[in-house]
Amino acid sequence: MKKGIRNTAVLLTVTWLSILLLACGNQAPSGTDDSKTVNETQTDGDQSKQEQTASADNSEGETRMFKDWTGHEVEVPVTPKRVIYHGEVTGDLLALGVVPVGILRQDGTVYDDQVAQAEDVGFPMSVEKALTLNPDLIIFSNSDQAQYDQISKVAPTVTFDSFASLDDRMRTLGDLLNKKPEAEAWITAHQKATEEMWKQLHENGLKEGETASVFTMYPGNRLFVMAGAGLPQLLYGADGMKPTAEIQKVLDEGMGFAEISTEKLPEIAGDRVFILNPVTDDAKQSTKELLDSPIWKNLPAVKEGKVYRFDLVKASSDATSREWLLKELPKQMIK
Repeated sequence: MKKGIRNTAVLLTVTWLSILLLACGNQAPSGTDDSKTVNETQTDGDQSKQEQTASADNSEGETRMFKDWTGHEVEVPVTPKRVIYHGEVTGDLLALGVVPVGILRQDGTVYDDQVAQAEDVGFPMSVEKALTLNPDLIIFSNSDQAQYDQISKVAPTVTFDSFASLDDRMRTLGDLLNKKPEAEAWITAHQKATEEMWKQLHENGLKEGETASVFTMYPGNRLFVMAGAGLPQLLYGADGMKPTAEIQKVLDEGMGFAEISTEKLPEIAGDRVFILNPVTDDAKQSTKELLDSPIWKNLPAVKEGKVYRFDLVKASSDATSREWLLKELPKQMIK
């Protein structure tokens, strides 16, 4: 995912990795994400909340200019009411209290119940479906200009970098959705929650400088190591674990993940190993075969019982999934 334009000549598959592998093509690196997760904190008391509500009410119907990720200057509503979000981090919007009317649906997320009423606009986005939802804003996590030209005929459309750091994404969305105070509150609370989680883990056996690696199988018996996307953004953040030298090379190349051979596992595996459970049956079978293989069983982390498994779709990099991960990671790592 080096910096550049995403290749969108792809089909949507049933895993987020598929979306990452096929929909992002070349993309700016996420890097390590020092941002943190929240249950929404209180702002400055009831008076402040009332002022925010009044401000939002007063802005209804007003518009302003917004410069998006790829440089479009777009006239958008000051306070959007019917938002379509097409991308991988729907949970970012949910963490700000915004439930889109249309999404790129992926079942199995930690927030399925929150988007139960949202319409699936498909991949690529169906212009016809989008029109039926009468959106006043479309947020499009892609840099494909041809798709943008079609979608922007439906409603004001802004491109959005869903592979930016979590803090940057929340601030961008806070600005775009008229939720700046909520975004800052989320970031502050997330920072505190993340610090507390790492403190808890260090108090329960995690040593300074321990390395971690994250692997997942992709359909076609293809093994990937995750680097700058998804779960590693949390693991390699401040106070967390470190990438191994080989994973650091992937990060240095600005990539979110890389395909590897099983023979490379001993070089890449860290002190602690995380497996992301795939969704498709063939990838599940490939995972089972990997975990039954001698090369896997001889990894030091495996011998020491320091292997942890998460569902690929749940261990995503969006804000709502991050809140979930901050609770689930200690459950698995503290024995």
